Amino acid sequence: MHDRAKEFTDRARREHDFEVDVKEFSEGTKTAEDAAAAVGCEVAQIASSIAMRAADRLVVVVTSGANRVSETKLADLLGLAEDDVEMADAAEIKATLGWSIGGVPPFCHDAEVPVYLDATLTEYETVWAAAGTPEAVFPIDPHELRELSGAEVADIAE
Repeated sequence: MHDRAKEFTDRARREHDFEVDVKEFSEGTKTAEDAAAAVGCEVAQIASSIAMRAADRLVVVVTSGANRVSETKLADLLGLAEDDVEMADAAEIKATLGWSIGGVPPFCHDAEVPVYLDATLTEYETVWAAAGTPEAVFPIDPHELRELSGAEVADIAE
């Protein structure tokens, strides 16, 4: 197992008493389509953790691979102007969350950040999320994902 996937597995066990069933794919799971093809599920079952800059802070939006984050809806949810919400840059994501783009898990971040869960993910029994690297994912019930991440379920899809 890749060191970063092992780190996520260890942190999930230690911080949340959650046993992660990591699946690694040498061909990568960088896009939702790649991940869905690798695990054999619908693209909509891929739980992509997207870090967004919302005014002066980072937030993580766990969205379905079939959806795009609506900056307008996220801004409304946070009481901000649409111009105050944008994708975070890679360096800030790594420095704040401790994970690199493509491998950001929905929980076990280095800093406490608000997490929002795309409501459409709750329609599935199992979703697949990043496990610390662009090649590693794990299955999880979306309601357990919400609980472990402290996420607020929201309509944040375009």
